[in-house]
Amino acid sequence: MKKEDVIVKVNEFLTDEFELEADRVVPDANLRDDLEIESLDFVDIAVEIEKEFGFKIKGEDMIGVKTLDDLYNYILSKAS
Repeated sequence: MKKEDVIVKVNEFLTDEFELEADRVVPDANLRDDLEIESLDFVDIAVEIEKEFGFKIKGEDMIGVKTLDDLYNYILSKAS
């Protein structure tokens, strides 16, 4: 899987599900501060990742995920 594929799927989900403007969904955007994604929102994100990429997210794995690029890279490391 290519990083571009991950970016497209994740960005589409975020813009649709959280009604984010596409220009805010950039790799260096902080999930909490810039995109205002709250703790409960991460459950929706985890479900979508499981559906789209075929693996379950462990809570402890998400501790280091701060930016969208961190999320893309995390997905790539698990989906490969």
